[in-house]
Amino acid sequence: MSALRHPLQLLPGIFLSLVVAGAALLAAWTEQVYFGEAWLEGLVLAILFGTAISSAARLSPAFRPGIDFCAKAVLEVAIVLLGASISLGALGDAGFGLVGGIVGVVVLSLLAGYAISRALGLSRGLATLVACGNSICGNSAIAAAAPVIRAEASEVAASLSFTAFLSILVVLLLPVIYAAIGMSAVQSGVLAGLTVYAVPQVLAAAAPAGPIGIQVGTLVKLVRVLMLGPVIFVLGLSHGRKTGVKLGFFEMVPWFIIGFLAMMGLRSVDLIPAPALPVMHEISGLLTIIAMAALGLTVDIKSVMKSGGRVIVAALLSLTTLGVVSYALIHFLGIA
Repeated sequence: MSALRHPLQLLPGIFLSLVVAGAALLAAWTEQVYFGEAWLEGLVLAILFGTAISSAARLSPAFRPGIDFCAKAVLEVAIVLLGASISLGALGDAGFGLVGGIVGVVVLSLLAGYAISRALGLSRGLATLVACGNSICGNSAIAAAAPVIRAEASEVAASLSFTAFLSILVVLLLPVIYAAIGMSAVQSGVLAGLTVYAVPQVLAAAAPAGPIGIQVGTLVKLVRVLMLGPVIFVLGLSHGRKTGVKLGFFEMVPWFIIGFLAMMGLRSVDLIPAPALPVMHEISGLLTIIAMAALGLTVDIKSVMKSGGRVIVAALLSLTTLGVVSYALIHFLGIA
């Protein structure tokens, strides 16, 4: 019986996490059907729904083992599978100059976002999540970085909630900016790819610039997403060290970062069958939503609201910095 006891203890929390994730997916589907677009993704809704439940009701301790399992182990598997959706082939298509510029923009944005967040009094973990979300790929970057830096659930909830709001704002404002400053289709695509969080949102933001804007924006965004691997690798190294203890490489870098990079490498050399790629992408997305639902179920809403104003200001200032640096890059490279 002792061998069965632990797995059985996981069931209540796993079931609750699945229910919350299912509700989030249903809500996102409803948005898509009635409004033509899911303005709040299932991932964001999952953590919001989970937070609402944890705030409205005091959950029994029986749920905790399964919730913790979903928030940690399930998320780690999702991150490994996420690596299969990223191919290094995009680097060659973009050209050396633009690739170098994108890398520079991401690095500068990361450093600036972290510095701004810390100056506003955010914790190191929350500052790191805000910087990663703004600089790389929004929710996916936050979800990938959170377990690496051992972020608190409230930090993940705060960063996801407020960057979700900004992602919608950016998609709405970019077409206005294109028209206001007379940007070409290529310039508009580059700006969208450098500033918008998710690939589907890049398509929406670049659409007013036409097919060329969409193609350029998608390519730039994919190169930007490639930075996720190196960034979480560096975060793993920096957060894996312990003062006074000499650790080996595999002790400093979590297993799922190595798995993520391995999947990215396999995808880049075409060792993953093409039919498996969309399936792995979908599974990664579903597992991430389940993990975010579990994280939401552990959130202390008071902690989130306490830092809410500072998070939104930090994310807004970080995003503005990213936009200015991106616009400067366009002119520096002479993109017409």
